[in-house]
Amino acid sequence: MSCLPLSALLRSYLITSISSVPFLLRPSLSILSFLAHAKSPLLNPDTSPLLRLALKTTFYAQFCAGETPAEVRNTIAGLKHTGFKGVILGHAREVVLTKADAEGLDAAKDCEEQERCNAEEIGRWRENTIATIDLSQKGDFVALKFTGAGRQALQHLKANVPCAPKFEEAVHEMCQRAQERGVSLLFDAEQAALQDGIDRWTMYFSKIYNKGNKALVYGTYQAYAKRTPGVLADHLELARSEGFVLGVKLVRGAYLGSDPRELFWPTIEGTHKCYNDLAASLLKRQYGEMLKPSNTNRPEFPKIDVVLASHNSESVRKVRELRDEQVRNGSEKVRLAYGQLMGMADNVSCELVQASKEGAVAADKDTPRAYKYLVWGKMSECMKYLLRRAQENRDAVSRTVEARQALGKELARRMGLAK
Repeated sequence: MSCLPLSALLRSYLITSISSVPFLLRPSLSILSFLAHAKSPLLNPDTSPLLRLALKTTFYAQFCAGETPAEVRNTIAGLKHTGFKGVILGHAREVVLTKADAEGLDAAKDCEEQERCNAEEIGRWRENTIATIDLSQKGDFVALKFTGAGRQALQHLKANVPCAPKFEEAVHEMCQRAQERGVSLLFDAEQAALQDGIDRWTMYFSKIYNKGNKALVYGTYQAYAKRTPGVLADHLELARSEGFVLGVKLVRGAYLGSDPRELFWPTIEGTHKCYNDLAASLLKRQYGEMLKPSNTNRPEFPKIDVVLASHNSESVRKVRELRDEQVRNGSEKVRLAYGQLMGMADNVSCELVQASKEGAVAADKDTPRAYKYLVWGKMSECMKYLLRRAQENRDAVSRTVEARQALGKELARRMGLAK
């Protein structure tokens, strides 16, 4: 943790202390949820000076890169100076559907005015995403959510139909700009009601842009969903048969609070097993107990690139041990990046940064590529993102306690109270 600036260390310790104590976290979550869904200008952090001050220096500074391009560039420069290989940058605008929202996505109710609104929403999403790509640098990733494109995209995702021509045109522009800048695109997973449509669109663009030796487009696979091993196997077979590189971003999942519980593994241990087994299969490029080939007549593994997004120190440790073993054996390795959210799991991230420095001078160790995932945008646009981060801490209190303890030890060391 010695790589962290003192200001970030103090802020992280304060916020993880709140997150790891249930009687402090509950009211904080209630307040954030209220603000994220409030419609009054008095409760809008963009127009309320007091609210803006309270959030800007705490939760926003902890989890978000900035409101302006200049602020974002400064944040990115600071992370790279710390030792991170790069960043995973996204614009904060997103949609989390309630049941009522989903039922209201009836295309039959659209009119000519809605067509104009659809074009405007796609246009804003395109501009925000292109601006995000332009803020990134060669070797970085840009994360994007299809739902950011507005109501029409939500309708089509929910119906699992091809995307609209204007939407497809916008994504092609994003992919081409990313190619020019040497940046890869991570298409985020979202709620279960939309995921089949997201997978369909992700594979459509993957077949077009992942034909070379490196993935430009990555899909996101949530290990807490019981369907994920089968979906990933289908996508691996598609990549093999169609001859493209499959980009895989593996996460545990972030919609536990808004999706039906029966879709997930019944225990956290089931999620851990799924995540760790999938990670091992991907890095070895071998099918196994969890990841079975969908075409048993042609079980060959396609070429893949992987982003391992995890805050779980045990999962990261297992992967690092496997990679070190591959280095010692001279085995072929898949292209791999590690990712943690800005403001979270700094104990895991800093270990990766340190291991990267050690690997650069040790012939028998892997050199991890560590990335931080961060979003940017106006504070009002970031409220739902901040709420999901707080909810994620609620659902992983033990992990948050581990992070707080590591931060506390580093603070004590800097104050001369511990070695």
